[in-house]
Amino acid sequence: MSTSEKQDFSWGPATRAVHSGQFRSELHENSPALFLTSSYAFDSAAQAAAIFSGAQEGNVYSRFTNPSVTAFEERIAALEGGEKGLATASGMAAISLVLLGMLSSGDHLVMSRSVFGSTSKIASDILSRFGITTTKVALSNPQAWREAVRENTRMLFVETPANPTLEMVDLAELARLAREKGLWLVVDNVFSTPILQQPLALGADLVIHSGTKYLDGQGRVLGGVVVGRKELIMNHLFPFLRNTGPSLSPFNAWVLFKGMETLELRMQRHCDNAEAVAHALVRLLPEASAVHYPGLPHHPQHQLAKVQMKRFGGIVCLDLGDKDRAHAFIDALRLFTITANLGDSRSLVTHPATTTHGKLSAGERLQAGIGEGLVRLSLGLEDAADLVADLRQALVNCGACG
Repeated sequence: MSTSEKQDFSWGPATRAVHSGQFRSELHENSPALFLTSSYAFDSAAQAAAIFSGAQEGNVYSRFTNPSVTAFEERIAALEGGEKGLATASGMAAISLVLLGMLSSGDHLVMSRSVFGSTSKIASDILSRFGITTTKVALSNPQAWREAVRENTRMLFVETPANPTLEMVDLAELARLAREKGLWLVVDNVFSTPILQQPLALGADLVIHSGTKYLDGQGRVLGGVVVGRKELIMNHLFPFLRNTGPSLSPFNAWVLFKGMETLELRMQRHCDNAEAVAHALVRLLPEASAVHYPGLPHHPQHQLAKVQMKRFGGIVCLDLGDKDRAHAFIDALRLFTITANLGDSRSLVTHPATTTHGKLSAGERLQAGIGEGLVRLSLGLEDAADLVADLRQALVNCGACG
């Protein structure tokens, strides 16, 4: 039996992260078993027919049902406050599943300009091939969202805080617009995790995660998941996943399931380090506005972040003016690994304009607020004093501060 069947929804997030989704076989193992199987055996032909038809509950094929995957789905659903989770092979598979599983030819999508580069490319290069049009708007401008809605609009899609600008949108306000117009509101919650922000409680219909980031927390495996109402997921998304196969492997699901047990604890340390680094960078750089972090008073949505998020997250960005200085700064760092991932136990750094958002045109990057000098820092679990010292020497070496 899964403990989700007897779950107390008054449990705090740390308790849910440890106890939800726990499945024990007849062997009563304490750490969850790993179900590495592609298919499942049946006691009889009649039982096989009943399970395949849905008349009897049971696993059919690991492309779409597997106990290890189900455990992960239940755990993230419990943390997000959703009825159902549906896991995928990666975060981008989860985004593709939502967009292609819920939108049809002739539909219109309104998407923030400030989203991950591949998300933007799906909308402009792939959805357009199937007759689905997209309007991209400024994330934090409520009027822009309202004006972009058409008669054939079906979905609003956002990241908040956005990758990599850390711009934010008022989710409750956007949810009111979605309900008024009969639209789906989909939120990529990867930067916040359910520990810091719960979009479903603010009115979103679906929440998406790249499990590759904070849910795993150590940069080990790929994975993605969608969370929301059971009816919405089973009617629109499960048939698409079942028949097209962007499935999460049982091993990756098991790693993510175990990784989430420390999610609440890790997010507190990520936030501690990000806050220390953000305030240090403000003191080090000539212009405080060059540092982007929702926890800083000069951030345009600082007051919204205080209301909408429990803390301000583990990502800090700084703008060094041009690509050459940004690259020199990155190369001078000693503790930061140069990689396009985020949410790892070790601190990571990347230059979005030439990596994560490099496939966008210069105009698209400009509209999204991604300048040539922008650097994204994902703060890990190291000692904050060591991170600040490393950033200080790198800024001196690249000539950004004296």
